[in-house]
Amino acid sequence: MTRRPYVLLSVAVSVDGYIDDASPERLKLSNAADFDRVDQVRAESDAILIGAQTLRRDNPRLLVNSADRRAARIAAGKPEYPLRIAVSARGDLDPELRFWHHGGDKLVYTTHAGAAKLGDRLAGLAEVVPLGVDIDLGALLDDLGRRGIARLMVEGGTRVHTQFLAADLADELQMAVAPIVVGHAAAPRFLGPASYPARRMHLADVTRIGDIALLRYLPRKSEEQTDIQFMRRAIELARLCPPSPTAFSVGAVVVADGVEISTGYSRETDEKVHAEESALDKLDADDPRLARATIYSTLEPCSQRATATRLPCTDRILRAGISRVVIAWREPTIFVTNCVGVEQLRQHGVEVVELTELAEAAMSMNRHLDLS
Repeated sequence: MTRRPYVLLSVAVSVDGYIDDASPERLKLSNAADFDRVDQVRAESDAILIGAQTLRRDNPRLLVNSADRRAARIAAGKPEYPLRIAVSARGDLDPELRFWHHGGDKLVYTTHAGAAKLGDRLAGLAEVVPLGVDIDLGALLDDLGRRGIARLMVEGGTRVHTQFLAADLADELQMAVAPIVVGHAAAPRFLGPASYPARRMHLADVTRIGDIALLRYLPRKSEEQTDIQFMRRAIELARLCPPSPTAFSVGAVVVADGVEISTGYSRETDEKVHAEESALDKLDADDPRLARATIYSTLEPCSQRATATRLPCTDRILRAGISRVVIAWREPTIFVTNCVGVEQLRQHGVEVVELTELAEAAMSMNRHLDLS
């Protein structure tokens, strides 16, 4: 089955929930630091989506502005720019908009009627994909999944954000709240009237960016559900470990912004490498995602190593700046008499979560060892 992309809604709003005012000029709600943050989110995305109304009103380019970030994308084997997507039911899109004439590949999702209206207007500028009589966002995400898009950033506007949240298709909402009151009835709001899922979102993080408050919500999954999902992934990785009578089989996953960014398992690259070590070795030490990452390990990270030339995994995690660790079970006193990985991490301010309900599954790869 094709996996749909992770959907991140990105929006800047006034204190009273508006995304613009009623003037002809676009209202800049974010400050310079927040604009730079948005540029980073764009650089980390595989595709950026915008609605036709916002495209016409703001005439944006939706580019990754930082040359360093574009170079990092190329170095990672990605296109210089994320795929940029416009959604228009009517196909009322002007080929002179800046969106079509900058950056890399473009895609338009529309209806059969919209595609007929567009005709050849966007020939050579964008691929036009009709989705049927109406625009089905589920079908849109399925198509993006088939195209290999793993992470989709949605930048608006009102109609598009409303449709994604009402259809329960958003995995994350990043809302920058600006200290501005608009208060104009004709101005566009973040969301319109709709039938939304009747549950509270999970507040995953709050960050101060100058005079901006950045709220990060997870609309669909609680943090606990997300932890279970990625721990099950770590358990599957542990099954790949070459068996050993003198070491545990452990899997590890590093996740940032709800997306898996690295994995590892015991003895993956050599007979001494640990799962967390293997996963972190695949990332640059200065990768900015590590500061907001969670590492999932089926076993408590080690606090000492038999091999003096290798750092304990707790030290590696602390050096990486990872602030959250999730484990399934603590290390028993088989090879180490006093593992204090959890205690050391907590002493340094790292949040450690123990998913004891998955301990049995995580231990199952180690039944050949005496776990009593």
